[in-house]
Amino acid sequence: MLKSGSELRSRNLYLHRLIAFQDAEPVKIITGIRRCGKSSLLKLMAQHLRNNGVAEEQIIELNFESMEFRRMGVETLYQYVKERLPDRKRAYLFFDEIQRIEQWQDAVNSFRIDFDCDIYVTGSNAYLLSSEYATYLAGRSVEIKMLPLSFREFLDFHGYTVRERKSPKGGIGKRIYDEDGESYEPKELLEAYLKFGGMPGIADVGLNTDKVLTLLDGVYSTVVVRDILERERRRGQRQITDPDLLRKVIMFLADNIGNITSITSISNKLVHEKLLDSNRNGNPSVHTIQAYVAALLESYVFYEIKRFDIKGKEYLKTLGKYYIVDIGLRNYLLGFRDMDTGHIIENIVYFELLRRGYDVAIGKVANKEVDFIAASADEKKYIQVTESMNDPGTRERELAPLRDIRDNYEKVVIAGNTDHPVTQDGIKIVKLTDFLLDS
Repeated sequence: MLKSGSELRSRNLYLHRLIAFQDAEPVKIITGIRRCGKSSLLKLMAQHLRNNGVAEEQIIELNFESMEFRRMGVETLYQYVKERLPDRKRAYLFFDEIQRIEQWQDAVNSFRIDFDCDIYVTGSNAYLLSSEYATYLAGRSVEIKMLPLSFREFLDFHGYTVRERKSPKGGIGKRIYDEDGESYEPKELLEAYLKFGGMPGIADVGLNTDKVLTLLDGVYSTVVVRDILERERRRGQRQITDPDLLRKVIMFLADNIGNITSITSISNKLVHEKLLDSNRNGNPSVHTIQAYVAALLESYVFYEIKRFDIKGKEYLKTLGKYYIVDIGLRNYLLGFRDMDTGHIIENIVYFELLRRGYDVAIGKVANKEVDFIAASADEKKYIQVTESMNDPGTRERELAPLRDIRDNYEKVVIAGNTDHPVTQDGIKIVKLTDFLLDS
């Protein structure tokens, strides 16, 4: 049974990060792909303020996708807020999709200087944090990077709870229960997550393939048309003008998640496999492809991960990888297909590491590769990801790069299937479901 669509669902991971900066000077900038929950997070923060003694008159909320504010300019915005400031009290300003206001940064900077206020903004494009804006608020803003639902959040949004239970062998395992008390193995619900992805709106339509595809089509269309093509026109850019080429680049990247990819390889592939319109005048240059990929990164559709030489202790300039922000969006683009499971799992693990606050890179050890180096302020771990660890050959292949790393940081293999979640040669072998639910 699904929760009411009108109910504001908790996103505690991100809410707690916002609360940590409440009443601090930095402007709180919430970024992420459209429909990942940024607007709801603003509402959750406003609700938190109301629940903790902040009066209604102190909270000013504007959603710039509303027709009420669509024609608002920067000067009008300033005046609108100024007229509604509370008397002798701190104001809390919430601006949703603020990039729709030309020169919005001028207004935000003026609010910060002129008024006693705490400012929260959202945007669906990394252009929010461009060098231009950075000059306005250097050292005076903090970014909250928002992602679609984790597996834990996916379960919660769909009315499931996770409980620990003792196995007949004495170990502790997890079972998942729906609101009617029926129980499921974690793997059963993980299959749904790998199919439908984690866009929050899915909880409103249910786990129905046709309805989910309709929702994901809306996400795709909105991101591509509004956040890339229209934005580029507003910025006066002439590089991103071909919707068909943009879609081809998207399809290529979606089909190659987890593969070593260069801009040149994308261009060559599009040409050699005749993926471009035969009527097109000439082939796209590497520079053009680079611009299209950059636009997709700016809109948070794809994330790029760099390679790091563990022995040389430096980032490598070439041959990184790309991961798609939501695996359901990939399934919408490529179709639901029972293949490439290893890279899908890798994609899921990458974003889970980002959610947990790690900086993530690909590790290079001589001629071997470690899927992820996950580092934070106080820890570092090396992680291999595989579909299964049950085959002896696969087992050895996944363990070998980790054995070659000579430091004492934690080493882990995360496997979709493993009969032996144990520690071997000091390397932990962990089930994917256990990793995703351990948060």
